[in-house]
Amino acid sequence: MNAADLGLPVDVPSTALFTDQYELTMLQAALRGGTADRRSVFEVFTRRLPEGRRYGVLAGVGRVLDAVENFRFDPAVLGFLRERGIVDEPTLEWLARYRFTGDIWGYPEGEVYFPGSPVLRVEGSFAECVLLETVILSILNHDSAIAAAASRMSAAAGGRRLIEMGARRTHELAAVAASRAAYVGGFDSTSDLAAGFRYGIPTVGTSAHAFTLLHDSERDAFRAQVESLGRGTTLLVDTYDVAEAVRTAVEVAGPELGAVRIDSGDLLLVAHRVRQQLDELGARNTKIVVTSDLDEYAIASLAAAPVDAYGVGTQLVTGSGHPTCSMVYKLVARASSAD
Repeated sequence: MNAADLGLPVDVPSTALFTDQYELTMLQAALRGGTADRRSVFEVFTRRLPEGRRYGVLAGVGRVLDAVENFRFDPAVLGFLRERGIVDEPTLEWLARYRFTGDIWGYPEGEVYFPGSPVLRVEGSFAECVLLETVILSILNHDSAIAAAASRMSAAAGGRRLIEMGARRTHELAAVAASRAAYVGGFDSTSDLAAGFRYGIPTVGTSAHAFTLLHDSERDAFRAQVESLGRGTTLLVDTYDVAEAVRTAVEVAGPELGAVRIDSGDLLLVAHRVRQQLDELGARNTKIVVTSDLDEYAIASLAAAPVDAYGVGTQLVTGSGHPTCSMVYKLVARASSAD
């Protein structure tokens, strides 16, 4: 993966093929039939929300605008279309000059929406608008699903910090978009460095169980991490025995230890025990971070636990059971002629 793959400002790739073939064949027929230039209005909306949900959260608008800006049919793309015989030469000539010249209106990112509400309106000629259907829907459906899940988790967290940790549970490029959408939806940081680089999202991360297992003892692992990252680091304490690990962590880092992370077990019970143990050892300011297949319901169940931050992965980047918003892109108005 390189900068271009991430959509970075180095050889920004064309988004013109992030589309379905029928959009180009409709264009060809409209050009031949003389209707391609009719002024048209398309709207993006969802007909229904997932069961049990009362609102959606819009995300991806910024990515949509970037995609529209980079919707260009360069020679390589045109060559592919010509070789496959997807459209005829007059259509290829039209595509070579394609630039979206219409208007796009919509909700700001992070805005709540409801069924039937047009979150985005695209106005222009039929030809220039119809080509954008798939790329717009693919971005908004993905990002808004994650933002909605993030919003629900943020509400359940009640002001406690949320860390997006789902990069390893989805496609590597989707992971970057997911981090952005989670940030829009209320998360505080991400573990994904590409998202931090691309969008300026705060990044966090310290160590996994493999680092503890690498060393001859848990104490050796903690000592190495503290010596490298400082006493304010977060030590993972559930590789072997949690109580023993907490004791060792405070002995190694002192009461200035930044945080401990719990990644398994009955998180409610373990968090209470760890908080009591930390306080008894004098580490009253040491935070507790919990991870382990959390969703909004698990987060809500920990409301009474002495937890300071949640790390969420799989359930977040899959929309917490609803990976799409079922948004559609529909022609809602058109002029009677091209004039």
